[in-house]
Formats: sequence, structure tokens, C-alpha cells
Amino acid sequence: MFDRNAPMLTPSPSSPVAAQWVRLRTLVVLRWAAVLGQITAILVAIQFFSLDIHLGLAAVSIGLGIIANLVALTIYPRNTRLNERQATGWLLFDTLQLAFMVFLTGGLHNPFMVLIVAPVTVAATALSSRATMIVGGAAIAATTFVADFNLPLQTQMGFSLRMPEIFVFGFWVAVVVSIGFIGLYTRRISSEIKSMSEALLAAQMALAREQKLTDLGGVVAAAAHELGTPLATIKLVSSELAEELEGQPDLIEDVRLIGQQTDRCRDILRSMGRAGKDDMHIRFVPLSALVEAAAEPHMDRGKDITISIDDPGNFAHEQPVMARRPEIIHGLRNLIQNAVDFASTAVWIDLSWTDRSITIRVIDDGRGYAPHMIDRIGDPFIRRRAPDPHRARRKEYEGMGLGLFIAKTLLERTGAALNFSNGAEPYTGRPHPREKSGAIVQVSWDRNDPALERKENMQGLGENIQIE
Repeated sequence: MFDRNAPMLTPSPSSPVAAQWVRLRTLVVLRWAAVLGQITAILVAIQFFSLDIHLGLAAVSIGLGIIANLVALTIYPRNTRLNERQATGWLLFDTLQLAFMVFLTGGLHNPFMVLIVAPVTVAATALSSRATMIVGGAAIAATTFVADFNLPLQTQMGFSLRMPEIFVFGFWVAVVVSIGFIGLYTRRISSEIKSMSEALLAAQMALAREQKLTDLGGVVAAAAHELGTPLATIKLVSSELAEELEGQPDLIEDVRLIGQQTDRCRDILRSMGRAGKDDMHIRFVPLSALVEAAAEPHMDRGKDITISIDDPGNFAHEQPVMARRPEIIHGLRNLIQNAVDFASTAVWIDLSWTDRSITIRVIDDGRGYAPHMIDRIGDPFIRRRAPDPHRARRKEYEGMGLGLFIAKTLLERTGAALNFSNGAEPYTGRPHPREKSGAIVQVSWDRNDPALERKENMQGLGENIQIE
């Protein structure tokens, strides 16, 4: 049943989910480019212009950028997407690193000072207004600092290269105005693009919702039309029988009951035709029922699917009653589809929960994930470097593309954290039938999210309420 009162799925621009679209890999690549540019600029300045640059401190500045990239590549997976706080921290680091390099090479007498606008532009494009103001404020503060405090830019002969103070002041004004104007302009354009994208998505969802409601109304209207005549006949016959059975109280009660139930059927059809029903039982379901609904399309695809509850002793009587959200169902369905596609004989879906978290693990007995691909799971359009000889033998489930990307995106919008791994270590690349040795996907939610499940202190489901 489709709930006309269900909230739209589009996240607001200020929500934490909406901000988690900045790829760490993108910032790492930009920083490598900056490091290469700084090294090249220093070599050219020394070799061709005979400038005297403090190489020790310059090496420290460039080394900090290299270390930051190496740490990022070591600690975080390649497909990591930063939230707003993390992205702001990385951009602040780039701003201060560039300011330190300019401090060593003449301050505002160095024309490369204009590059300090770059982190502000990135923040304005991808982050919120608050984060953009933080990065922009840091850039303006750094520009002001190096305008008065810097190591003079000198030649190897000892001559100081300095611009007149009026030009230095003009350069400072130009950089500050550029930070403000470009940041504001980029932020405005980015906001308009995001707003248009969200508006189009909302329109598509509204159209889909109305289409479902229209289809439902058509079905109800057809049912009411087709059932109207037999219900009227039953009502007429029951009324005539009631008149003929006046002297038989046992039979007349049954006949009257038939008439009452006929009236009830008529009222139900009329109510559904007007506004449908708002059934609370469909909004929240037990965790196991939610997983069964997600796995149902794949039950008859030739693989054994087992749904089990881990450690039922302590928490079986407290099974979470989760919101039946389309993102959760479709996300889990895509994960289960992927497991069935690559499984040899069986798929296991293990459910567990504690007072703080809810966890679902989808395991198969297939070949598992290739080690070099685990860090990239969740990226769309992953290209195969070599033909897959097992692909032709898989029974594909039609109608879904980019399965893991869609699943990861949908589930993360509900607050879930996904982890991908293999059941067999070391990786062999061979299936082990009937063993939990293939790919493992773990989906975890924090139970502190009030929109995730129905708490004990919430009002009971009660009787279905008719919408007037």
C-alpha cells in the first residue's frame, strides 16, 4: 500500500547526509597537483631566476602536504566521502599550507598568493555557507598576515625584490575581494544547481506518488463498480428473507447479519474510493519481516536464502520494530540480489541487535570480493580490467543497475554504515559451497535515530483510522 502522507526522500542541503558527497580522493589528487606545482615553482625560481629561497623550511611545507596525502591514502578507503567537518578541515589545512609557503617566499610580493582563492572556491562549491565562511575567513586572515610578516624575496646576489607599498595594498585588496566575490558567486551558482536538482527529484517523486494513487483509485473504482451489483443483490435478497422469517428468530438474526456485513462492504469500498486507508501496520514492521520483504523477490532464484537471528537469548523478545522505508527495503534488496548473483549455492542473512545498534550481515558462499576492489565498492561505473569468465554463468536479476552503488547510497541516506569484506582469508578467488566464505556486507544503524524504529514508549498501532 502506498502512504500518501509519507515524507519526501530528498535530503535538505543542510542535512549531514546531503553534505557527505566530497570525495577524499578528489582532494588528495588536487593536493598532489599543488605539491608538484610548488616543487616546480621553487626549482624554476632557483635555476632560472637565481632567487634565494629557504629550502629547508620550503621542504617542511611541501613535506606536510605529502605526509597529509600519504596518511589519507593509508587510513581511509579510496571511496571515502567526507562529511562537512572533515572536508572543512582538509581545506583549512590546504589554505594554511599555501600561506606558509607564501610566507617563505615574499608574502604578497609573490604573485602565487592568488592561489589561496582555490580552497575557498572548492568549499563554496561543495560545502555549506558556514563552512565556506570559515575557509574564506581563514584565507583572508592568512593573506593579511603574510602582507605584514614574511621572509623577503631575494636574489642570490642579495638584492631584495619588493613592490611599492601601494601595489602591495592593491594586491591585498584584490585577493580579499576575489575571495569574497568568487566564493559568493560560486556558492550562489552551486546552491541554484542543487536546488534545481532537488526540485526535479521532488517533482519526479511527486509524479510517481500521484501515479500510484491514481492507479489505486482506478482499481478501487473498478472494484466498487464491479462489486456494486452483487452487493445490491445480496442486500435485496437478505431484506426479503428477513421479512419472510419474522417468526424464526434464529434464522432472522443470521439474515440481518448478512445485511449488516453487506452494508459494511459497501462502506469500506466507499471509504477507500474517497481517501484510502492509513494503515499503521505498514509503517513499522519487525526487523525479520523487513528483511523477508527485501529478500522475497530472490527466494526462487535457485539459491538457498537463510534468515537467522544471532544470539537470540538476550534480545529475541525485544526484536526492533523498524520503519518500513523504501530506501531500506530497496537497499537491502540490492545487496541480497548481488549476493544471490555471485553465490555458489547459498546466502545467509544474519540479524543481530543490541541496545545501541542494529546489524544485518549478508553472506554468500561465492568467490568473494577481489582484494583490489574492496576499497572501491560503492563507486559507480567500476570498470573491469579483465573479462569475467563467471559472468556468463550467473543468473542475473533483471531491472536493477549499479546495484552496490544504489544500495550503499540508499542505506547511507537512512543513517546506515556499510562495511565490505570477505569470509575467507587469504583470498583464494574460489567458491566454497555451503560455507560462509564469500562476500560479506555488514549494514549497521545507530538505534538513537528516532526515525529508524518504533520505540516502546510510542503510541500503539491501535485500530486503523479512516482518513476523512
